[in-house]
Amino acid sequence: MTNEPESTPRFYALIPFGIFIGIYLGTGFYLELSGVKMGFYKLPGPVAAMVGVAAAFALFKGSLDKKFNDFLTGCGDKNIMTMCVIYLLAGAFAVVSKAMGGVEASVNLGITYIPAQFLAAGIFAMASFISLAIGTSVGAIVALGPIAVGLAEEGHLSLALVLAALMGGAMFGDNLSIISDTTIASTRTQDVNMQDKFKINLYIALPASALTLILLLFQPTHPAPIHPHSYEIIKTLPYVFVLVLALLGVNVFLVLFSGIALSGGIGLYAGHFTWLSLGQEVYKGFSSMQEIFLLSLLTGGLAYMVDKEGGVAWIISKIEGYIKSPKSAKVGIAALVSLVDVAVANNTVAIVIVGEISKKISLKFGVDRRESAVVLDIFSCVFQGLIPYGAQMLILLNFANDQVGFLEVLGFLWYQGLLGLFTLVYIFWGGYSRAVLNKLPAP
Repeated sequence: MTNEPESTPRFYALIPFGIFIGIYLGTGFYLELSGVKMGFYKLPGPVAAMVGVAAAFALFKGSLDKKFNDFLTGCGDKNIMTMCVIYLLAGAFAVVSKAMGGVEASVNLGITYIPAQFLAAGIFAMASFISLAIGTSVGAIVALGPIAVGLAEEGHLSLALVLAALMGGAMFGDNLSIISDTTIASTRTQDVNMQDKFKINLYIALPASALTLILLLFQPTHPAPIHPHSYEIIKTLPYVFVLVLALLGVNVFLVLFSGIALSGGIGLYAGHFTWLSLGQEVYKGFSSMQEIFLLSLLTGGLAYMVDKEGGVAWIISKIEGYIKSPKSAKVGIAALVSLVDVAVANNTVAIVIVGEISKKISLKFGVDRRESAVVLDIFSCVFQGLIPYGAQMLILLNFANDQVGFLEVLGFLWYQGLLGLFTLVYIFWGGYSRAVLNKLPAP
């Protein structure tokens, strides 16, 4: 979607996007203030996006046929369609693997081997692995939340500390996993290889996670006995298999197909599935991605219309006065995705909204698009793990049953702060970024 001639900058072209975000954000705030739990997640994103699309049809110049063709061109863009198919496969892998017992086995494996005196660090490590394996921070929090609260109470640990460790680990995996919505969205909108993005991201996230672990290890605790849990190691293999294939550079479609086949095979062998129920679980995985699938299609079409009408050119014309170099361009991309995430409380949606703008900024100011994908993913995850009205924090605090509040947990969210800090170090320390990029093949 970047091969079109430059459009004339026009502010009014951004109005449909403003309507989309305004409806999404306004409805969320209204419901939250009305006392509705999870108010920001009651109005499906595709509905708000569709209103924005309707506004674009009403405001933009040209015949109805031309506008409809522009919309469909954006929806059918190769990167948008690739992203949507990957969403379906990632959803199928996550659901089939969970249904055959993979998540439960991974949790029980971790609990069995966590030293009692290192509960908080162990929760962080477990959440990191599970989120990395299943590609969702919410899934990791839901799987580990009750266990983390129980262990904190048994061990007389600070509940705020343990919940913050869980949140940090969950966001570690959300940011890095190759089947995470955010990874899929950031790599496809920037048109870069997932493996390259993963490797750059790893050089930033590993120091942040290592320092977080050290801080957690030195927190004073009162160890309580942890009872061993039964698990079947074979059920954890699909997650390791998918991660290894991804690191080896295997095509992502083949990686996910293979992961689904392995999880399905284990489930059939263990008697968890019949062939029919396996097919139903695969479709359930497809259905779990319905909202982000539709949202990506609709925002892809809307973004193309806004771009052709000059909205993206207007944004770039306004911010280029502040951008003097690739470094400041990366900071600009970080600020854009952070602000949108704070507005819409959904890191994947934030990336989809600003992805095309970020790609154009990267091309204009000489930013390696693999780095722009990393910056998009990291800062969307940093802020998603900090905002009090994000799904992750709301679910996390719900497990605490009002025993701790947001501000108490916020004080222990070290990983998010360190991840943002190490990313800024990467951006401004040229030697660091050059050393990382030199380890990768040329784009």
